[in-house]
Amino acid sequence: MPIVDRISRGLKATLGANIVNVVANGLLIVVLARSLLTPDEYGLLFLALSVLGVVTIFGTLGLPSSVARYITEYAEKEPAQVPHVVTSSLGILLALSVVTGTLVSLGSPWIAELLDEPGLASLLALGFGFVLFQALRTYLAKVFQGFNRVDYSALVNTLSAVGRVVFAVGFVLLGFGVVGALAGYVVGLFVAVAVGIGLLYYNVYRTFDRAEQREDGLVRRIVEYSVPLTATRGAGVLDKRVDTILIGVLMNPAAVAFYTIGKQVSSVCIVPARALGFTISPMYGEQQATDQDRQAARLYEQSLEHVLLLYVPAVVGLVLVADPMVRHVFGAEYLGAVPVLQVLSLYVLVSAINRITSDGLDFLGRARDRAIVKSATAISNFVLNLLLIPALGVVGAAGATVVTYSVYTLVNIYIISRELPLQFEQAVRTTIGVGAVSLLMGAGVYLLLPFVSGPVRLIGVVLFGVLVWSAGVSLSGLLNVRQAMRLLS
Repeated sequence: MPIVDRISRGLKATLGANIVNVVANGLLIVVLARSLLTPDEYGLLFLALSVLGVVTIFGTLGLPSSVARYITEYAEKEPAQVPHVVTSSLGILLALSVVTGTLVSLGSPWIAELLDEPGLASLLALGFGFVLFQALRTYLAKVFQGFNRVDYSALVNTLSAVGRVVFAVGFVLLGFGVVGALAGYVVGLFVAVAVGIGLLYYNVYRTFDRAEQREDGLVRRIVEYSVPLTATRGAGVLDKRVDTILIGVLMNPAAVAFYTIGKQVSSVCIVPARALGFTISPMYGEQQATDQDRQAARLYEQSLEHVLLLYVPAVVGLVLVADPMVRHVFGAEYLGAVPVLQVLSLYVLVSAINRITSDGLDFLGRARDRAIVKSATAISNFVLNLLLIPALGVVGAAGATVVTYSVYTLVNIYIISRELPLQFEQAVRTTIGVGAVSLLMGAGVYLLLPFVSGPVRLIGVVLFGVLVWSAGVSLSGLLNVRQAMRLLS
């Protein structure tokens, strides 16, 4: 299948799944925050999810991404070894996740005492199921990505998202409270994993002839390549979770709720870039393996231009929409999330750029370099959080995230530029053009805000985002429509 068609198929499936995930998460957030849980309960739930997210690192290490890389490689040069890649890695992953999950469940009272949050103990008792099924979901998504079947990855993630809403809300309504909400996450993951394993075996695994003998050193190479990926994944999870945990320790669950809402809204905004990055990342390595570096470079350049055109206006729009959105979607008791969301608007832009950059480095064989950078910025983020949270509260945590993630993204761009013959002139012109239009129109909308209020303000600012994007494309003249359609349609 031509590369453009493969990108199109994968992007549609991934973007569709991410949209479903966003809608499901949005519905779950609003229902839990506004109707079913108090701010303290809501914060406690996501503090538990942050702790479990960190612990899950030990249940997966870097195996999922390492396996995806070797599946991509062996599917091209020696397909009969692919079944060995899958079965060997799956056995290792199951052992890791079972041991890790058991330790979390048994040690839940001790972890709750360590974090000085007694309410965490009952939530972390569900750690075995969460760690096991979350590890398997991550593994399946990455394995399907390695097979260039991101439509299957999309299906697994969609089932997890929808199941999470159905079971979490259902268990809370049945009277199980915040523990029931976390149990809903676990059951949703189980359903997604069950379907994913069936797809992997019947639709993918059985299509490959299995070599009688496993290639010497195959498992060792998979494990060795997973080491830097473990560092990257671990640093990434810490980077995303440690701020939430520190807020819970240094402040209170309500502050965790404010920060979580800011993070969740910013995560929603990154959906298109996440879908694009997940789809094209394996193709960087694939094109490089066939000595088509310039084609891989052009793919990255076009992706970067489209991301800039979409997300530069998003920064301005998110700053303007933060107050009315939080007030009318989540409720006035969550207005503490407004400054967090405004600061994180910059994180949205940086993260969108990183989504099309960082994962590609793993497929280009630069996982070690990425791991070093990610580890350094994760440590820096931890230190900045310790300094800024006592002084600035949740806004300090948001600022630390923006600073460290910006450094991480810039270094990743430098690394990928050493692997591919990239040209950034067009991207710079795109940024200047659409940035100027966004600021001018944003200033106009800001001057009009005092004259409107309530839901009208929210609707007006959303429409502003659409207008800015359209004007940026039209006035800057930087988007080649035909190329965009070939890449994204």
